Amino acid sequence: MKEVYAPFIPGTYNENNLDELSVLLEKGKKYVIDNLLWSDTGYFPSVNFSIAHVENGVALKYFVEEQYTQATYKTVNDPVYKDSCVEFFISFADDPNYYNLEFNALGTALVGFGKDRNGRLAVPDDTVSGIKVLSKINWAEDLASFNKWELTLLVPFDVFIYHDIQTVNGITSRANFFKCGDDLPEPHFISWSNIDSPVPDFHLSQFFGTIKFI
Repeated sequence: MKEVYAPFIPGTYNENNLDELSVLLEKGKKYVIDNLLWSDTGYFPSVNFSIAHVENGVALKYFVEEQYTQATYKTVNDPVYKDSCVEFFISFADDPNYYNLEFNALGTALVGFGKDRNGRLAVPDDTVSGIKVLSKINWAEDLASFNKWELTLLVPFDVFIYHDIQTVNGITSRANFFKCGDDLPEPHFISWSNIDSPVPDFHLSQFFGTIKFI
């Protein structure tokens, strides 16, 4: 089973110092999302991420290079998976339920909770709006080149509304990380921990890897 180690970064962060957190995440260990699933076109965006935890939440930074970048959704809990999208699914303790956190290149967020892809409970808009985002997109000069974008995320613990989480220090959780783009000219599905399924489905928690918050 694949593992990610998420170190502790001292301090409390918010929208006023998110750029500082972004720099620290960039200096951290990067993990590659490299399982190209359900595709035979050869189109394969490059995606990496780093993860840490701080006093008030979980911090993530994604690094993406892709030929087609789309970011049309701007309202919380819109279907951002249709855009250029990165995703983070996580479950806590022995709970079979997990949170799906999905973000387009602008940082527009969709967050839900449940045990599989059916009947998921949406996390309220005002709670999701508490996620702090910093987006940077460098557009390629032509279609032969790749766009490059980075997304820094600070997910406050209170976004995980079905759990009472004050800290994740020392805990091990199950999780997976993804990149997709359902409505892009080249739809794609890429995962960190491989998924053995004949049809596209990120919502298969039996294939999650682990995160160790250290």
